[in-house]
Amino acid sequence: MSRIRTISLLSLLVLGLPAVAAAVDLRVGYIDSGRIFQEYKAAQEAQQRFDRQVQGWRDEASEKEALVKKLRTESRDLSPILSSVKRQEKEEELQRAISEYERFVQDVWGPQGRAAQENERATQEVVANIRSAVEKLAADKGLTLVLDSASGFMIYADRSLDLTTDVLQELNSRSTTSPTNPR
Repeated sequence: MSRIRTISLLSLLVLGLPAVAAAVDLRVGYIDSGRIFQEYKAAQEAQQRFDRQVQGWRDEASEKEALVKKLRTESRDLSPILSSVKRQEKEEELQRAISEYERFVQDVWGPQGRAAQENERATQEVVANIRSAVEKLAADKGLTLVLDSASGFMIYADRSLDLTTDVLQELNSRSTTSPTNPR
C-alpha cells in the first residue's frame, strides 16, 4: 500500500474515531514506547548488555581486519624476494584470512546473524513485560484501545490519556518485587 493511501486511511480513521468511539463507548489511551525504553531500567540493562556484546564483535572484526591488512602488506612487500612456492603460501594465507574475516562479518552482522538474533533475544523479555503492564493498566482503566505515540501514527491525543508514566511505574514495581515474573 502506498504511503499516501496509508496516510489517507489513517486520516479517515482519526477523523472518524470520535464518532466510532461515541457509538461503541471506545476508551483510548496511549504510551510512548521510546520513552519507556529510555527510562525502564530492565530495557536499559538489556541495551547495555547488547552494546557490550556488539563491542566485543567489533573488536574481533578489527583484529581479523588488521590481520588481513598485515598479510596483504607482507605479501606485497615480500613478493619480489620470495620463491614462487613461498609467494603462493603467502597468497593462500591471505585468502584464508580474507575468507575468515568476511565469514565472521556475515555471521555476526548478516540478516540472520548473531547480532540480529541477540537483539531479538535481548528485547523479547522487555517487550513482553511492557505488553503485560500495558494490558494490566488498560484493564484497570477500562480502556479498549492503547496506541503507541512513538510509532508516528498518532496525530493528536489528550495528555490525560498518556499511560507512559503509569506503565513505567508498573514495570518498576514489578522489577522490585520479582525481576523475571510479570504479574
